[in-house]
Amino acid sequence: MTVHFIGAGPGAADLLTVRAVELLRSSPVCLYPGSYLDPAVLAHCAPEAELVDTQRLDLDAIVAKISAAHDGGSDVARLCSGDPSVYSALTEQARRLDRLGIPWDVTPGVPAYAAAAAALGAELTVPELAQSVVLTRAQARSTAMPERERLRSFAATGATLALHLAITRTRELAAELAAEYGPDCPAAVVYRASQPDQLILRGTLSDIATRVEGAGLRQAAVILVGRALAPAVECVQSHLYDPGRARL
Repeated sequence: MTVHFIGAGPGAADLLTVRAVELLRSSPVCLYPGSYLDPAVLAHCAPEAELVDTQRLDLDAIVAKISAAHDGGSDVARLCSGDPSVYSALTEQARRLDRLGIPWDVTPGVPAYAAAAAALGAELTVPELAQSVVLTRAQARSTAMPERERLRSFAATGATLALHLAITRTRELAAELAAEYGPDCPAAVVYRASQPDQLILRGTLSDIATRVEGAGLRQAAVILVGRALAPAVECVQSHLYDPGRARL
């Protein structure tokens, strides 16, 4: 019996990997994050599979469900929103499973920030403008951020920022970021990227908070900030496609 941590992607049922779909079809038990997932994703599960929504379960209850499946010899598909490598609680769950001697593996998925960029039709790394993407989050009713991971420090690099779990603090964060990027810096919010109720808000650091508040967004949204997001951004030609570059 194996627990398969599976990246469910940003929510769309057709953005799962082929491997993910095969694991869902073959696993008798599926644990999924109901608050972030398009229900259509669960159509990949076998009709007789046991489906467990984890949005109201704590870690002990989740591990208990997995342990019960293990005792019954059933594989478990543990769906994670986006990709398991980012904000998935993979580490704490895997640690518990290791202590119980329950084997597990990981199948990657499309991360939410990538789906948000796709919805915007944006490349987050534009030559000589921004060549780094910082994935980070805000702290509110959540675990503390490490002392050295200050948002202002990330902003000082000029990199494109992808902010997760931050939508309820958009106004405060926009004001802080404007001190580094400037109030006219492009900013965008994508709510439920790739899902049927997807919503895109475009603006700048001076007005994006007003747009978010007007839309009443409270969760399941990614905030992107950076000069690379300008709709008609001008950039130099990358070295990769430069006609003067020597090619093998």
